[in-house]
Amino acid sequence: MSQTANTATANTPSSRKTGKQAEKARETRQRILEAAISIFAELGYAGARIDRISKAANSNDRMIYYYFGNKEQLFIAVLEAVYQGFLDAEQGLQLNLAKPLDALDDIVSFTFHYYLEHREFVAILGDENLHQARHSRQSERIAHISSGIQGQLGKVVEAGQQQGLFIANIDVAMLYLTVSSLTYFYCSNQYTLGVFMNLDLTDSGLREYWLQHIKQVVRKSVLNTVTEGPE
Repeated sequence: MSQTANTATANTPSSRKTGKQAEKARETRQRILEAAISIFAELGYAGARIDRISKAANSNDRMIYYYFGNKEQLFIAVLEAVYQGFLDAEQGLQLNLAKPLDALDDIVSFTFHYYLEHREFVAILGDENLHQARHSRQSERIAHISSGIQGQLGKVVEAGQQQGLFIANIDVAMLYLTVSSLTYFYCSNQYTLGVFMNLDLTDSGLREYWLQHIKQVVRKSVLNTVTEGPE
């Protein structure tokens, strides 16, 4: 078939209809996914109901089962979506590897603010921990996303080591755990900790103080004190 014939076929009414249907299907699926993120974050896996999600998505139960199979598969898709959102945002960082300490600070700052600004992410991860990651373990995509996130940190570590700023024996996975722990815990427990410690952990000044503190903690965990520079 000639190129002209191919072009003509692609522009037939039936092909245009198929394209519109595919676009509508993508929009419906995305609308369901966004509604599910909101409902699962609010009510948790156990409390979320398919009918409530379909109503929030301005759809119907049948469409949820058509696109996702069942509630468990929908929740797995939600987990993948919120992790992917985190990865996409992190990969948008303009890290200056010529200044690895600044780049490390940028990762810490980004992670802390992302948790603060995406309460649905924190809530969904908290709920999944209650289920001992039963759903996350079923997703190969989440493992791939994790390697992408740690890969950014790995580049910073490598740059710091090449410049002699960082110690040689840095375990990137453990460094990521350090960053994640110091940022996530504050955000996930800020209200109960606030009562327990009689502090307003939602106060912007206190949050900034904590951020500067954890930047110093993370820096000290990787710095080669023998060759520490003025950066």
